[in-house]
Amino acid sequence: MSVSVEVRAWDDPDGVALRSAQRAELDARYGTGDHEPGTPPSAADIDLFLVAVSAGRAVGCGALRRLDATSAEIKRMYVSPHSRGAGISTAILRALEEAAVERGWTTIRLETGPAQPDAMRFYEREGYRRIPLFGAYEGSDLSVCYERSLSAAAGTPSRR
Repeated sequence: MSVSVEVRAWDDPDGVALRSAQRAELDARYGTGDHEPGTPPSAADIDLFLVAVSAGRAVGCGALRRLDATSAEIKRMYVSPHSRGAGISTAILRALEEAAVERGWTTIRLETGPAQPDAMRFYEREGYRRIPLFGAYEGSDLSVCYERSLSAAAGTPSRR
């Protein structure tokens, strides 16, 4: 399956549809619509939003939100169920990591949750390590946080 990863505006219709599908899936997994600690991402605080396209159809997305001068957080990482297992999530993740390096960010963090064991396995496989809850996620029973150091000098993510 050929995939391209494109920069899009936060309010891009394909991106809105993908984030809506993600929200519905997470609402079903957690059994409630109240499963997101912290401030939901918005056009005002997202530095980059990517949409993965395959066969002319938007099949996944991911975003970066700057945390501080050297780190960013992955937000709204999602791949449509019918497109999973084809390497799309890896393509989005690599594009996000490359964009972070280009911006001089040396660390990427993210939050997922216990009802998303598939996401936890994916991030661990991709070199992310579990860290203590950070920021708005501190004290949340619904959060599991990960981090990965990036090698800005080499322009490639570090597997440390």
